[in-house]
Amino acid sequence: MATPGHLEVRNVSKTYAVAGRPPVRVLSRVSLDVQPGAFVSLVGPSGCGKSTLLRLIIGLDREHGGDILIGGQPIEGPALSRGIVFQDHRLLPWLTLEDNIALALENARWAAADKAAAVRDHIALVGLAGFEKAYPHQLSGGMAQRAAIARGIVGRPEILLLDEPLGALDALTRVRLQAELQRIWRLERITMILVTHDVDEAIYLSDQVVVLAGSPGRVATEIEIGLPRPRDRASVEFVALKQRILAAMGEDAAQRPAA
Repeated sequence: MATPGHLEVRNVSKTYAVAGRPPVRVLSRVSLDVQPGAFVSLVGPSGCGKSTLLRLIIGLDREHGGDILIGGQPIEGPALSRGIVFQDHRLLPWLTLEDNIALALENARWAAADKAAAVRDHIALVGLAGFEKAYPHQLSGGMAQRAAIARGIVGRPEILLLDEPLGALDALTRVRLQAELQRIWRLERITMILVTHDVDEAIYLSDQVVVLAGSPGRVATEIEIGLPRPRDRASVEFVALKQRILAAMGEDAAQRPAA
C-alpha cells in the first residue's frame, strides 16, 4: 500500500537544451527512496544537480527521464502536498507577514476560518507571534527565513523541500535556525529533504546524507546518520561522519578529468 510522504525517485535523468551548445545532461539515473517522516540531506559539488532534483520533485519541471512518485503516485505538477523553501525568503515586500504566509493557501479548498487558523498556528510555530502585521523589511534575515518556513508548511505538506534555506545567514543565526528547523521537524513529522553545501549542517539535521557526484549528477553514496539527537558537533562520531562524507565528495572530484 502506498504511504503518504513516501518519495521514490527511480532512475531520473534530466537534460537541458542550451542555445548554440550541445544539450547538457544535469542528472543521470538518480534513484532515491525517502521514507515518510525522514530528514534527508543532499550534498555534493556545485553543478551536480541538487537543486534541479528538488525542482523535479516539487513538480516545476516535468521534462525528465525516469519516475518520481509520492505515495505511489507520479508527480504531475506543484501541489499543496509539497512545500518548498529557498535560500532567498522570497516574501512579497508589499504584504504583511501573515498575508505572505496566507498566500500559500490561496488555492487550497479550505474554509476561510481554517486558513486563518493555519496561518496563526504556523506563525506561532516558527516563533513569530506578535509580528503578524510586520512587513518583510521590518524583519531580520533569520525572521524572514522563519516566515518562509512557515509558508512552506502552512498547507500541511507531506514533504518539505529545502534549497539552501540557511545559506545566506550569518553563522550564529544559521546555527540557531538549524535547531529551530529540527524542532519543527520533530513537531510536524513532515518528510524533509535539504540541499546544502554545509556538511556539518547535513549531519546535524539528517537521518541520511546522500552524496551526489557530477557532472552529470548521480548518487555517489548514501550514508546513514545514526547519532542520537541533539548531536554534538565536536564528538568523535560526528567528526568521523564528516570526514567520511568529505572523502566521498573528494574522491569524486579526484576522479573527474581535468578541464
